[in-house]
Amino acid sequence: MPTRAATRVPEGCPPGRAGIFSQAGTADAARKAGPDSFQSMKLTINVDGGARGNPGPAAIGIVVRDPEGEVITDLGETIGDATNNVAEYKALIRGIRMAVELGADELEIRGDSELVVKQMLGQYKVKHPDMKPLYAEAREALSGLSDWSITHVRREQNSEADALVNQALDASF
Repeated sequence: MPTRAATRVPEGCPPGRAGIFSQAGTADAARKAGPDSFQSMKLTINVDGGARGNPGPAAIGIVVRDPEGEVITDLGETIGDATNNVAEYKALIRGIRMAVELGADELEIRGDSELVVKQMLGQYKVKHPDMKPLYAEAREALSGLSDWSITHVRREQNSEADALVNQALDASF
């Protein structure tokens, strides 16, 4: 299962905040600020999922960014056979969980699936029986955050997450 992710934990890292240190320079700034300076952390995730064949071999791609827009970590991995919509939801769920594990209490989510975004916003009903448990799981994953938003973006604005999906799928063949 192809996976890319990077996180390093510096000395004195506050619990739950390890992921914010994976970019050069961030650890030094955080050490100077001290562990008590972490009141709140907002991260941004770009998520994408895709299947070849729909249903067919599927993968997810996630890019996590800090408040300055720097990539903290990313992930691309296969998830077995699934539809595009299932892959999109699985990417969303995994991305939320990654951000929470990195210490986020606020999250900005960007995805190119209009269906998933509008369902999460309550603008579309979740009718398909396969989507209902995934929707519930995504809502549950968000419940631990103090604030979150989700925005539909064009595919061009989600190119890094899309590339991770395609790299994972290409590597699996």
